[in-house]
Amino acid sequence: MATAHPRVQVTVDAELESALAAVEPRPASRSRLIRDLALRGAREVGDERRRRHEAQDYLLQVAHGTVDLDLDAASALHAARENPPV
Repeated sequence: MATAHPRVQVTVDAELESALAAVEPRPASRSRLIRDLALRGAREVGDERRRRHEAQDYLLQVAHGTVDLDLDAASALHAARENPPV
């Protein structure tokens, strides 16, 4: 279909073929699937960067003393995550 938007070529190598098949073995449109996955991946990368930036900001605040860090409470939380109650 004609479009005014630029197009890109993507080589569907074995790795990409396997990834696409894992998501949708017989998509109605492989191009649409690749586009949808690219948009979803971009959101995930953006979210990951935001979380990393927030974590770095928090650690800098701790380092500068503008935020109190209760190491005993942090240790207890970590232990609780590692050993959840049964």
